[in-house]
Amino acid sequence: MGLLEQCEAAFGAADLYRALGVRRGASPEEIRRGYHRASLRVHPDRVPPDDKEEATRRFQILGKAYAVLSDAEQRALYDEQGRVDEEGEALRAERDWQEYWRLLFKKISVKDIEDFEKTYKDSEQELADIKAAYVDFEGDMDKIMESVLCVDYTDEPRIRKIIEKAIDCKEVPSYKAFIKEPKQKAMARKRRAEKEAREAEECKQELGLGDGEDDLKALIQSRNKDRKKEMDDFLSHLEAKYGNNPKKGGKKTAAKKGKK
Repeated sequence: MGLLEQCEAAFGAADLYRALGVRRGASPEEIRRGYHRASLRVHPDRVPPDDKEEATRRFQILGKAYAVLSDAEQRALYDEQGRVDEEGEALRAERDWQEYWRLLFKKISVKDIEDFEKTYKDSEQELADIKAAYVDFEGDMDKIMESVLCVDYTDEPRIRKIIEKAIDCKEVPSYKAFIKEPKQKAMARKRRAEKEAREAEECKQELGLGDGEDDLKALIQSRNKDRKKEMDDFLSHLEAKYGNNPKKGGKKTAAKKGKK
């Protein structure tokens, strides 16, 4: 199975850019950040033992996608002809993709992730990433929430306000998928996220936390509990905000501008 077929099987599209969560015109640094972001989600060192095999497979595919897009000649071939050189140096079979990753990025710990989250949230970089994800996925909140780093379902009201403000300021277009998202879709997204959170917490309890991580666990739990009510209130009002024969996106969001 070739790399494009592997991407489609693992990530739902035979597209190297989509696998890394970046646009086709992304700069080399944007591609690097996209690879880092995507690979953190499936890194074999960060999943329960039962999920390690699948995570390793997806991690290797992302490494191959980045190897192609970070090579100027390979990327040009892919952009122009829609294919990759499976026999090329970038995709040589004997490459250790975890070692390749470690050479690009330092080894991370739970504390590293939490420290990064503190500086990333509400930063200029996060704002840029949110706007880029909104445009890349044409307002699809499912994909936006999957793409943006360091967010969970309780962040959705905050993410939505950022996008609404960007629409009001005409920094991004107004997409129907965002403006008129059905309440049922938002509820399904919330249920999936809550289920994943429960499963992750069960895994933590089964595996235990290392020394020095108990306080971090308590912090995350407290944060999520405090923000859960905000998400519930947001969902209860979603239908009223977007479901009652709204005007076209630009006019509707402009009408709300004074309320922010």
